[in-house]
Amino acid sequence: MSKTKTGDDELTFGAAIEELESILRRVEDDGIDIDELAEELERAAELLEICRAKIRRAEVEVSQIVQTLEEPATPPVPLDEPEPDAEAAAGETANLFGHES
Repeated sequence: MSKTKTGDDELTFGAAIEELESILRRVEDDGIDIDELAEELERAAELLEICRAKIRRAEVEVSQIVQTLEEPATPPVPLDEPEPDAEAAAGETANLFGHES
């Protein structure tokens, strides 16, 4: 693929589609001079690649969100109660130093 124009990184999906549709209309309406046709088709290919990349990124993000939603939620531990493991660890530490808890 050829280099994309400066600023294409910030191009939104909607703007890329809009520009693609504009190129398509000009090609269909014979609104493009034959000398400009190759340049317009090259730009259309760049825009398609931008759109595909944005779709791939969106698919990954959606998959991650769905995966997060499907994971079972762990119940929160109340702040005023120590975790059971913390109590056991404290008791074991006390026993190491000869203290009973």
